[in-house]
Amino acid sequence: MLHEYRDIITQMKQNNAANAHFLKIFDKHNALDSQITKAENGEVHLTDNEIEILKKEKLLLKDEAYTLIMRYKKEHNL
Repeated sequence: MLHEYRDIITQMKQNNAANAHFLKIFDKHNALDSQITKAENGEVHLTDNEIEILKKEKLLLKDEAYTLIMRYKKEHNL
């Protein structure tokens, strides 16, 4: 997720207390990504509609994470 901001994400992950909400979003996004991949590979049985719902939730989390990264970047003059 947001690989072009890998360095900033690493910094944010190092300060767990200050960025707890970001970490929660990041972990949830990764969990959804794993679940979607398993469903698409046939390892987990989900309907197409269920997969689409998960993808939309994942996209919302990505948008929120992006917002938090941009705020962090601005606050720390990165």
